[in-house]
Amino acid sequence: MAKQSKPFPLRAITVRMRRAYFDCKFGQLHVRTAFPTTGGFDEQVTLLCLHSREGSSSTFAKFLPEIADVRSVYAPDLPGFGESDPAPSPGFADAARAILDLVKELRLRQLDLLGLRFGAAVALDLAAARPDLVRRLVLQGSPPMDRIPVVKQPCLVLRVRGDPQDHAQWSRGALPNARFAEIGAADGFDADPKGLARQIGAFLKE
Repeated sequence: MAKQSKPFPLRAITVRMRRAYFDCKFGQLHVRTAFPTTGGFDEQVTLLCLHSREGSSSTFAKFLPEIADVRSVYAPDLPGFGESDPAPSPGFADAARAILDLVKELRLRQLDLLGLRFGAAVALDLAAARPDLVRRLVLQGSPPMDRIPVVKQPCLVLRVRGDPQDHAQWSRGALPNARFAEIGAADGFDADPKGLARQIGAFLKE
């Protein structure tokens, strides 16, 4: 009786992490990157992660290797934060312009955006101005904006469980295609990167 050959074990996808600088109209942006070592042919849409005023790209240090198994991910220090050069103004509009420069440098035709508070304001500004470029959004925390622009792209809004302020700040009218999900803590990208990567990855796959 012939022996049955054993199936080859599936190889775990390796994620590579790098840090680099890219030129923008305000100087240079420091960017953390993560990408799977699969050659890029079957990658899903690139994800850009935008931090809050209280943070930098290091906010996503634990999250990047968890979400980058099937896509390239970029987490820039927004202008004036971390190791990036400052913009003339500290507002989200100049930050959005710097991100567009980064997108051109990377030659991206479509992307998904993840934004926390100030980063959420940058993401919303980009999504409203460039619906041809921004495919989906993931947002957490109240964006520092007088008015949330109408954004028609599919959007996942992460709200911290038990925080009524966090729940009250979002306008459903401005986000007609949003769904809302609760998370356990505001610092989930550091405390539960695997769990958030699964939740966000499932939304981005749809």
